[in-house]
Amino acid sequence: MNQLTTDIIVIGAGPVGLFTVFQAGMLGMRTVVIDALPQIGGQCQALYPEKPIYDIPGYPEISAGKLIEQLALQASPFKPVYLLEQKAESLQKMANGFIVTTNAGHKIMAKAVIVAAGCGAFVPNRPPLANIESYEGQSVHYMVDSMNRFNNKRLVIAGGGDSAIDWALNLAPIAEKIYLVHRRDKFRAAPDSIAKIYALVEQKKVELVIPYQLSSLHGENGKLSAVEVKDLDNRKLIIDADHLLAFFGLSMQLGSMKEWGLQMEDNHFFVHANNMQTNIDGIFAVGDVARYPGKLKLILTGFAEAALACHTCYEIVYPDKALHFQYSTSKGVPLH
Repeated sequence: MNQLTTDIIVIGAGPVGLFTVFQAGMLGMRTVVIDALPQIGGQCQALYPEKPIYDIPGYPEISAGKLIEQLALQASPFKPVYLLEQKAESLQKMANGFIVTTNAGHKIMAKAVIVAAGCGAFVPNRPPLANIESYEGQSVHYMVDSMNRFNNKRLVIAGGGDSAIDWALNLAPIAEKIYLVHRRDKFRAAPDSIAKIYALVEQKKVELVIPYQLSSLHGENGKLSAVEVKDLDNRKLIIDADHLLAFFGLSMQLGSMKEWGLQMEDNHFFVHANNMQTNIDGIFAVGDVARYPGKLKLILTGFAEAALACHTCYEIVYPDKALHFQYSTSKGVPLH
């Protein structure tokens, strides 16, 4: 079993977790970051790295992947230790802090813990189709990690929410044809996006297949040739296709963190809004996993929450040291 000692354990390496590393570093605190995914970036990197984001201050538009790249670069001077493909399993309260043990056997000792785990470890909801596993990664996808593979391809996009609509819009300029399959005749997405989809329907770049749902896949050796769909009367339609992109949401799992004695509300951790501390002193929650009255689920909100949590952690890590607040423009980035 590997043992590590640090100042703060950060659980979650998504955008808010990465900014937490930066904030902690600016205050002279070391971090170890635990994440269940094989790479940093959370949902931004795993599900939609090429999707544009429009509400990051200073960036009129930035892709999710590029945002992660910049956040990792910002955090890099502080040399965080990343423990990837691992889950935080057990938490032990000690007289001078906490010990968190991962499912890979790492034992980390720290003065404070900041949970920035989104809504927990996540897996895409897989449609119940026979042999779908044999196509996954080659012809069936639950995220878009590279748009180039869809150049001049026939795509079936299944789903009726923002992800399905947004990717239909983003891929329409490069795909040969897009078939948008949804079991209802109404979509759950931004009105402007829906209007743009109907404009693409008029241009024959997108064909609506509604109300239909996925029925079966046709192909061999992991290579898709067609997707079969059926309507409510069990009438079937076969669509020639090279790829299926299925967007049916995510299953979020907080795992053993739910057993740590933290006050929960609707699968979120309840915190004090002034410092992001949970009901256990020394344990904080920031980003989507945190809940308090008036909470806005935005990345920029999570960034502010990370700053609040880290400033409170400073008092725990350095109880005998006064924190003299300075703007980054005054002190710069500390040398390590």
